[in-house]
Amino acid sequence: MSRAAVPGLPSRHPIGGQLPALYAEDDFAQRFTAGLDDVLAPVFATLDSLPSYFDPRLAPDDFLSWLAGWVGAADDPRWPEELRREAVLRAVDLHRRRGTARGLVDALRLVLGVAARVTGDGGATWSRTAGAELPPAPPGEVLVRVWPGDSGRPVDAERVHALVRALCPVHTGCRVEILPGPPSDHDDGR
Repeated sequence: MSRAAVPGLPSRHPIGGQLPALYAEDDFAQRFTAGLDDVLAPVFATLDSLPSYFDPRLAPDDFLSWLAGWVGAADDPRWPEELRREAVLRAVDLHRRRGTARGLVDALRLVLGVAARVTGDGGATWSRTAGAELPPAPPGEVLVRVWPGDSGRPVDAERVHALVRALCPVHTGCRVEILPGPPSDHDDGR
């Protein structure tokens, strides 16, 4: 959709009606300003509804990609419109959790509609006692287990791997397992 020219859109503020009385009956002046009204009507309509352009729930579909880029949200024109709007709406929250297990699970659910569980801490280790021996090195791998979500759609392994690569911190190794259903609680993936 283009907001540059909308045929037949009436101007809410016609210029001809605001001219001095001398030009009120002048046919040329009225036709000239009517042409300007046709050009300015979309501008006024856009400005009158400007706050709705910044709300992803209300923004026009063609404006949504720009809004997604503005807040750094994931946006793919192939996604359904509702998903694109939700991604923009939740972008700040997802950015706040980026690099965490919860953030990865939320992003996988939002973007791909899959369920996931993340185990492992990427090799972080510490000691509570100053000067003590370091604890043994933990496994330096994060395990991301993914299975179909509530939508029932099959898991697209290529897209899961791409999203995990994009969101997993660079200093950690991430391994992805695609499962047919949710893992049992006692199954740790080893």
